[in-house]
Amino acid sequence: MKKLFMFLLVAVLFFFSTNSFAATKIKVGVVTKPGSAQNIAAQKFKELIEQRSNGAFKVKVYHSASLGNETEILQQVQMNTIQMGVITGGPFDTFNPISRVINYPFLFKDNAQADEILDGPLGTQILKSIESSGFKGLSFSENGFRNLTNSKNPVKTPDDIKGLKVRVMSSAIHKAIWSTLGANPTPMPWPIYTELEQGVIDGQENPLWVMEVYKFYEIQKYLSLTRHVYSYHIDVASLKWWKTLDKKAQDMIQKAMYDAAVFQRQDNRSKDADRLKLLKEKGMEIVENPDIAAFRAKVVNLKDMDLYQDPKVKDMLLKIMEAVK
Repeated sequence: MKKLFMFLLVAVLFFFSTNSFAATKIKVGVVTKPGSAQNIAAQKFKELIEQRSNGAFKVKVYHSASLGNETEILQQVQMNTIQMGVITGGPFDTFNPISRVINYPFLFKDNAQADEILDGPLGTQILKSIESSGFKGLSFSENGFRNLTNSKNPVKTPDDIKGLKVRVMSSAIHKAIWSTLGANPTPMPWPIYTELEQGVIDGQENPLWVMEVYKFYEIQKYLSLTRHVYSYHIDVASLKWWKTLDKKAQDMIQKAMYDAAVFQRQDNRSKDADRLKLLKEKGMEIVENPDIAAFRAKVVNLKDMDLYQDPKVKDMLLKIMEAVK
C-alpha cells in the first residue's frame, strides 16, 4: 500500500510540474509576407523571446494577412484572440487619433531623428496613449520613409501628381496628404499588385523594401524619392493578455520586442542602397531629387485640419515639431 501511495504521489507531482511549466503560446499577427519588414521584426522577436525564456514562451507568427487586414488584426489583439501584432501606423487612426502625429508629412529629416523621438519620452507617451483602446504599446519598428511610384509619368513636383489615383492606407491623414497634393487617394487593403497591374490604381506610396519584395518594378515605371512620411510600426500586445502576466514576463517580452525592433530598423536601412540599385536595374525611372520644398509648401497647413484639433493630438504634434527643429 505504501508503495502504491508513493507511486500515486510521484505521478500527481509529475502531472502538476509538467503542466506548470507548459510553454505559454503567443500568437503574433502581421499582414505582409515573409521577408517583409513586419515579418522580420516578428520573427526576430520569436527568436529572442524563445531563447531568453528557455522555451517558456512559444511564438507563432501568422503572416500574409492570414488573420485579415491590419484593422482586423488589431481587433483580434483587443479581444486577446491573438496576443500581439506588428502593425503599420496608419490603421491605429481608427482606434486612437494621437498616433497619427507620426504620420504628419515631412516631420522627420532622417532616421536618426525618428529614432531619437520615438525611442524617447514622446514616443513613450504615444505608446502609453493607446492603452485606452486595449493595446499595450511595446516599441516602434519601421517600414521606413515612404516614396511614390506610378505607371503614368515621372513626378518631380506636386503638379506632376494631379489626378493620379494613388492607393493609400485606411488612414485619415494619408488620405488628406494625397488629396492636398492633388492626387485621387484611394484607400485599399493589402496586397495591391493585381490592382496596380490592371490599372485600377495608378500608383502607390511605400518604402523601398516594398517595391523590391512585392516586385512593383514589374508594373510601376516611375519612382520618386519623396520621403514624404516616416512609416512606422507599433509593436503591440493585447492589454487584456498583458495584465495576466507577471512583472518578470512583462519585462522579458518588452525587452525582446524592443531589441527585435532595433534589429529590424537597422536591417531595413542597411539594404536601401542595394534596393535602389536593383530597382534601377529592373528598369524603373527614378527621380532621386524631387522638389521637396514645393511638396512641403503644399502640405504646410495640414496641422490646422480637424484631424489635429483634438487637444491631446495637437499638443503632441506641436511637441514633436518643436523637438525636431
